[in-house]
Amino acid sequence: MRPEGFNFAVLHQQTLRQTASFAGVGLHSGNRVQMTFLPAPPNSGIRFRRVDLEGKPEIEARIDNVTTTQRSTSLSKGNAKILTVEHVLAAFAGRGIDNAIVELDANEPPIGDGSARAYVKMIQSAGVAAQDEPREVFRLSAPISYQKDETNISVFPHEGLKITCTSADAKGRFTQFYSLEVTPETWEHELADARTFCFFEEIEFLIKSGLIKGGSLENAVVIRDDAILTTEPLRYPEEFVRHKMLDIIGDLSLVGCPIGGHVVAVKPSHSANCEVARQIAQQWRKPLEAAQSFSPPPPAQAQGETIVIRDGEELDTDRLMKLLPHRYPFLMVDKIIKIDGNKIVGVKNVTINEPYFQGHFPNQPIMPGVLQLEAIAQVAGVMMLRQAENFGKLAYFMSAESVRWRKPVRPGDTLVIDVELTKARGKIGKAKGTCLVNGETVSEAEVTFMLFART
Repeated sequence: MRPEGFNFAVLHQQTLRQTASFAGVGLHSGNRVQMTFLPAPPNSGIRFRRVDLEGKPEIEARIDNVTTTQRSTSLSKGNAKILTVEHVLAAFAGRGIDNAIVELDANEPPIGDGSARAYVKMIQSAGVAAQDEPREVFRLSAPISYQKDETNISVFPHEGLKITCTSADAKGRFTQFYSLEVTPETWEHELADARTFCFFEEIEFLIKSGLIKGGSLENAVVIRDDAILTTEPLRYPEEFVRHKMLDIIGDLSLVGCPIGGHVVAVKPSHSANCEVARQIAQQWRKPLEAAQSFSPPPPAQAQGETIVIRDGEELDTDRLMKLLPHRYPFLMVDKIIKIDGNKIVGVKNVTINEPYFQGHFPNQPIMPGVLQLEAIAQVAGVMMLRQAENFGKLAYFMSAESVRWRKPVRPGDTLVIDVELTKARGKIGKAKGTCLVNGETVSEAEVTFMLFART
């Protein structure tokens, strides 16, 4: 019989009905912070928004944005960074919230009491709203495993989400075991209230490492020898291992979709959890990467040739023409020379043979500025379509802002198109692009484009 977990009970994506806020102190940063949960459109996922930074940058809760996993999981994108996201993400994943925005006026969510209790109450206060788009659950097709030192995590195909976990310190103290089918009900009653904990001898190291600046017995349980230091009795007989399971739910949600699998973990950590999330994401994306990456294929590609875009790769003209729908005379990029996270660099060799030079202008050939904008949009489109859920779609240029044309581009120039994807929310993408010749800026703009499914 199939377990009645949220993977099956909820057929459509969910968001929040309204906003909810909570204030407190960050566990590691010690900063005072106001946090607000907001509804978000379908297919936009969970996003953290730094309202204290210029432009209010957003960071998608995706494994590709994980930067550090020392005692917590942190995300960054560009100059924006968010520490200790796992408890907030666990609250959303446990309750089956697919799309939401988390606004923060500092770099770390308030820790509350060290569990996910405060975040669960925020979701309850905001309410849950079903959305029109269907929910897609990824069920593993093959087992995944990770092992390092005493940490061992395996994930097996399973209809719902099940976690079986063993927790212990290096000396084998307070060894605990717990196993649970995760549903909204079991999440809320069996895991959400489990508090973070540490061993007394770890505290000095954590302080010297610049961590737990906001830590206290109000938001953590401390184990000293055989004694448990806490402001209240343990909430569960196995509170320590249950908190480890809470962390697993939060970290694995960074895959980007609900998971059907049985997680068997021994002495898990944020680093190990995130490595497993990467493996799951790779398995999830594999059939999508085998699909066409951007546009209706030319006849030669219809035989099953695949296009996969990875960090560090270069795309020559042949691969670009298999990837992009644009053709002469409107292909405004000859190759991609760099892909790094949310940044990408393309090159366009401008020759006297460009057809627009016949009329722009006779005896004074200058590349039209709008075609430099188009080059930025085409390169940005490649960046947007690196996301697995966007494979096979078309990117349509919608608008441009903060446009500046600074110097003319002439035949013989090599146009370097430097683009950073600044926002990718649902079908809408935004990017900041700069065109350079010989290292000098010739034009720049912020462009917006929309993705559409092929017809």
